[in-house]
Amino acid sequence: MSGEKDLEQIKREAAEKAKELAKQRQAAKQAGEGNDPKEVADKVAEPEVKETEAKAEAPAGDDAELAKKKAAAAAKAKAAALAKMKAKEQSGEAPDAKEEVSAPVEGQDADLAKKKAAAAAKAKAAALAKMKATGQTEENAEAPAATETPAATETPAAADASAGDDDDLAKKKAAAVAKAKAAAAAKRKAQAEAAGEADAPAGDDDDLAKKKAAAVAKAKAAAAAKRKAQEAAGGADASAGDDDLAKKKAAAVAKAKAAAAAKAKAAGGGSADDEKAKAIAAAKAKAAAAAKAKSAAGAKAGAEEPVEEKKPSPNQPYLDKYVKAITDNLGDEILEDSYINPLSKDVPTLVAKKESYYRLAEFLKYNELLGFDYLSELHGTDFQTHMEVYVHLYSYKNRQSVALKVKLDRDQPAIESLANLWAGANWPECEAYDLLGIKFEGHPDLHRIMLGEDWVGHPLRKDYEPYDVEV
Repeated sequence: MSGEKDLEQIKREAAEKAKELAKQRQAAKQAGEGNDPKEVADKVAEPEVKETEAKAEAPAGDDAELAKKKAAAAAKAKAAALAKMKAKEQSGEAPDAKEEVSAPVEGQDADLAKKKAAAAAKAKAAALAKMKATGQTEENAEAPAATETPAATETPAAADASAGDDDDLAKKKAAAVAKAKAAAAAKRKAQAEAAGEADAPAGDDDDLAKKKAAAVAKAKAAAAAKRKAQEAAGGADASAGDDDLAKKKAAAVAKAKAAAAAKAKAAGGGSADDEKAKAIAAAKAKAAAAAKAKSAAGAKAGAEEPVEEKKPSPNQPYLDKYVKAITDNLGDEILEDSYINPLSKDVPTLVAKKESYYRLAEFLKYNELLGFDYLSELHGTDFQTHMEVYVHLYSYKNRQSVALKVKLDRDQPAIESLANLWAGANWPECEAYDLLGIKFEGHPDLHRIMLGEDWVGHPLRKDYEPYDVEV
């Protein structure tokens, strides 16, 4: 208990001394004395700390240790109060002695003192960080630390005093660095602009040179193509074709010269778009001239080449077989003509004379070598100069076909009926009679199958005129 009473007594004494110190500082400030408040605080705080430590050593045992801790806490709290008052003086505020010393007087505990001491340490660390940030060397940073008194090292007053100068110095350095950077950037920009202006004409010259080279290459290619065409056509002659070719060459050369002149003029001050358009037009003209020359040479060469003979039809042997069998058995005068019809799948076609039509049809059916036993089609046609009957026959035995034709007088078309040979001819012959007016003699029942018996005219005739115009 005695130790605690002594500690309370020490705190009260310390508070009284702090008040006196504050009064002295305030009086000194009002009197205009030039004494440094920091030195005054150090002189006053040093004997107080020593006296406090001496009194704290008096108790023995655990009370002595507790007394030391409390004494140290009180000293730290006192130092923090002095630092706070110093900071207010520097900022221009009036110090409040009651506020600064009220904590020890009112008996705040050691925790508050520890917090204040920690705040003082952080302030010191911040000051050192600012000094390093401003670019000071380690020697300049360590120089003030060597001259500090014990009391000054406990408070950040000295660091705060130099921090203002360091801030000003840092601002000046930052401004200088910014100016240097701006000057360097402006210099780089000027160099880039100068380089861009220097490269621009060079780029235009390169483009113009490329276009000229391309035009020359195209002209050479066209000339080579023309020479090849002339060689294929048999060389240069004095004919009209060669004159045309010479004219085309002259026109192409003139166009090339005009294009070159236009390019030169454009290079002197024309726009890039006009130059490009002219180059394209010149290239198109050259290409057209080369194509015309090539086509002319090809036409000339084609005229000199012999025309290929057509290959014989694969059905030609069958036609020869039919004609031989007919002439051997019926004579040479029975056929008017014989040929391969390319418009009807190369069918062998026999054209019979009117008087030998029925006899030839009968031979085609009953001859053992031929054997055309099926009539697949029969129809008539008006050719205006004559009528014609077309009959298509097929041999199942030989798997071959043959066409039989006969020409009739258009004014009185009449021919023998084949209905007695092939039953399939019955209805087709009636149809030809109904639509064309061809009469088939010997037909078992020849009549109109589409139109009425009283119908006037035959609709498939080329000169047919309807009896009833409204129909």
